Amino acid sequence: MPLKEVQRTIREAVSFSGVGLHTGNPSTITFYPAPEDYGYRFVRADLPGSPEIPAVVDHVVDTQRWTVLGIDEVRVHTVEHVLAALVGLQIDNCRIELTANEPPIGDGSALPFVEVLQKAGIEEQTRARDFLIVDQTVHYSNEAKGVDLVALPLDDFRVTVMIEYHNPALGSQHTGLFDLEKEFVDSFAPARTFAFLTEIEQLREQGLIKGGNLENAIVIVDKELTREELQQLAERLGLQESVFLGDNGTLNDKPLRFKNEPARHKLLDLLGDLALVGAPIKAQILAARPGHAHNVEFARKLRQLYLKQKLVRKYQAKKAKNAELDISGILKIMPHRYPFLLVDRIVQFDQEEQRVIGYKNVTFNEPFFQGHFPDKPIMPGVLIIEAMAQASGLLILHSDGFQEGKLVVFTGIDKAKFRKPVVPGDQLFLDVRLIGKRFNTFVLDAKAIVDQHVVAQAELRAAVVNPEDL
Repeated sequence: MPLKEVQRTIREAVSFSGVGLHTGNPSTITFYPAPEDYGYRFVRADLPGSPEIPAVVDHVVDTQRWTVLGIDEVRVHTVEHVLAALVGLQIDNCRIELTANEPPIGDGSALPFVEVLQKAGIEEQTRARDFLIVDQTVHYSNEAKGVDLVALPLDDFRVTVMIEYHNPALGSQHTGLFDLEKEFVDSFAPARTFAFLTEIEQLREQGLIKGGNLENAIVIVDKELTREELQQLAERLGLQESVFLGDNGTLNDKPLRFKNEPARHKLLDLLGDLALVGAPIKAQILAARPGHAHNVEFARKLRQLYLKQKLVRKYQAKKAKNAELDISGILKIMPHRYPFLLVDRIVQFDQEEQRVIGYKNVTFNEPFFQGHFPDKPIMPGVLIIEAMAQASGLLILHSDGFQEGKLVVFTGIDKAKFRKPVVPGDQLFLDVRLIGKRFNTFVLDAKAIVDQHVVAQAELRAAVVNPEDL
C-alpha cells in the first residue's frame, strides 16, 4: 500500500510505565498529540524547566549499545524502539514526555509502544508530509566491520536487512519489510532485543542492562557453562529466576516469536535510527550488518540530502518580492550583459555558511537554442557551468572585504558532472558554497538543480583581480 501523504498525530495522550533497559530507572512515557511540522521531541518532565530534545541526528551523543540523544547535560537513552513505533505507524508529530532518562523497555520490542499509540488513536492532519525523496544513491560503508548501508531511489519505502555473526549460535539471517502499513505491526514491532551470553557480564560491568532480564531480552547461548557457573552468573546479574542453557539456542529455552527474530529486531532498530533524519523517507534501504553507530552515520548522510532538498523547495516557492538580489541589483555587481548574463535572481546569501542560491529561468528565446539543437533544444553544459560560475562570482563579490569594480576570473574547473539535460521551461537553481579560500583565490562547490534533481555539479576555482591587471 502507498505511504500516507498527509501528516498524522495521535488523538489523545497515552502513557506506558516500566523500567529502563540499561539504566534500570523506573520510567513513565507519555505520548501527546502535536501540531503539524512538530516532528518528534523528547521532553524530560522530571527535570526543572522540562527541557526538550528534538529527535534528529544532530543531537545523538552515544551509540555504544543504544541510541542516546542529548543537549548540554540532558540525556534521553535508548530512543530507538519508541521512534520505530512512531515511524512504523506513520505518525509524524508527537511530543514524548519522560519521567526519567530512559523510556521503559517493556518486553524488549516496540510492540508496547505500538499498542498504546493505537489505543490513543491516529488523527490525520491537513499539511502534506515532507518526505526525504532519495533521488540518488546514498552509501555508507565501514570495511573494517563489514557494514554496508545503501539508499536507492524508490517512490515507496522498503527495507532489507542482513545480519551475520561469526557464531554458530546465530550465524546469518535476513529479513525485509516491503509494506509498512501491512507488515510493521504484526511482523516487526514484536521483535525483541537480544544479546549473547558471553556479552552479558561485560555489558553489566559497563554499567548497562541494569533493567535487563529474561522477560525483556533474548539471550543467545554462544558458550557452554556449567550449572555452577550459570548460577554464579545469575547471582552477579541479580536475576531472580533460575537459569539453564536450554536446547533451542536461547537461555532458559525462551521461544522466539519469529525464526529470524534477531534480524527483524535489527530492522526495527534501523527504522528507529532512521527516524533521526527528521522526515519520512521514500527509498529502498539495503543494510548489511547494521548497528546503532553505523545507522546514525548513515542517517547523517540522509539528513544532509533532506536539508538540501528542503532548502531548494523553500526557494522554489519563494516569491520574487522576497529576493535578496533582483536583476537590477545583479547588474550593479556583475559585468556580464546580454546575451551572456545567466543569473536572473538571487534568493539567498548566507554569510554564515558562505553560500548563495539563485536561479536562471531557461526559455526557448535563449539565442543558443537556435544551434543547440534546432530539433532538440538542450542548454549547453558549458553554459550551465557558466551560470554556476556567475553565481559564484556574486557570492565572492558580495562577501565582506571586496569593493565594487573588482572582477572574478575563473582559474579552474574540477569534478564536473552533467546528470540530466536542461531544456526550455526549466528553472535552473544555482546552489554555490565556498569551501576554501587563500588570499584572493577561492574554491567553490557548485550545483545546478531542476525540480529537486541535481543536473550538473562542479568544483570551481576563482581569483579576484583588478580589471587593469588583466
